[in-house]
Amino acid sequence: MAPHEFVEEQALAGIRIAQAQWTKTDWPRRLARYHRDPQRVFSDWADTWTAPSFRDWNIEKFLPRIRSPVLAIQGEQDEYATMRQIEIIAEQVPGTQLLKLPQCGHSPHRDQEAAVVTAIKEFVARLQ
Repeated sequence: MAPHEFVEEQALAGIRIAQAQWTKTDWPRRLARYHRDPQRVFSDWADTWTAPSFRDWNIEKFLPRIRSPVLAIQGEQDEYATMRQIEIIAEQVPGTQLLKLPQCGHSPHRDQEAAVVTAIKEFVARLQ
């Protein structure tokens, strides 16, 4: 769900927006529900992705090694990625099923919960 195999400018732009909004939103409070130190978690995430040394991060070469069935899910309005992230999986992992969700951002399980649950149920049922 909303995977990354390489760094895209859209991801960096989305992270820069998130950095500018971090203290102006309730994001720190929401993240605190899951993390003891939300500022550190946010900073580690944003600083890693925007570091010049991370710009060339890429795991595409590992995709052909995947032998398991794959359901790759991406929101069409993902603020951190384009559809290319899941399309590259389909190109390199035979039999990959893609789910491109309209009106959905980087959290398909929240933005389109029913569609995601249905897709996962159908995907798993076909494997049995």
